[in-house]
Amino acid sequence: MFALKKLSPTITDMIRFDHSHVLVTFHQYTAGATPKVKKALAETIASALEIHATLEEEIFYPAMRGIDSDEPVLLKSVPEHNEMRRLISELRSTPPGDVRHDQLLQQLMRDVIHHVADEETVLLPHAERLLSKDRLSELGVEMTKRRLELAGPKAGKLAIDTAIGFSGSTAAWTLGILGALTAVTLLTRKAKPI
Repeated sequence: MFALKKLSPTITDMIRFDHSHVLVTFHQYTAGATPKVKKALAETIASALEIHATLEEEIFYPAMRGIDSDEPVLLKSVPEHNEMRRLISELRSTPPGDVRHDQLLQQLMRDVIHHVADEETVLLPHAERLLSKDRLSELGVEMTKRRLELAGPKAGKLAIDTAIGFSGSTAAWTLGILGALTAVTLLTRKAKPI
């Protein structure tokens, strides 16, 4: 446990990283992209958001409710996640060549940007004021372990979608592939007991 705790970022840093990853991926999506690229980017975004929302709902939000259950951003976060899931479901059922696919992705992007702004300007700083660095690190370890459980079964598909989606951007594609390969490597290694 000590080694993982020393290596794992705090939960608030992990949440910020997830936000950045999704926003970078959103910016790769263009209306002029091929349907194959649009589908891959939409799937990358959808999977990342689903995993992120689950992690927040299972780990971060309960920790925050334990210290400030009346925080307004916290109260509206799960309903916002549910709306995001509804949009993702509709996005997945809409062909990527359909103009509605672009509109759904843009709506999802608007909603996520609003949600991210609330979390990064209110909820994350609030957590960093109220929780000790050790507690934030413990929650980061918990989030890392749970992320591996959630992403493990999807690792291959995530790597393929990232490679296809970022194929038009060499720098972003390289970073995406490196990230996907790192994730696959971590997920396929046998974990040593801690």
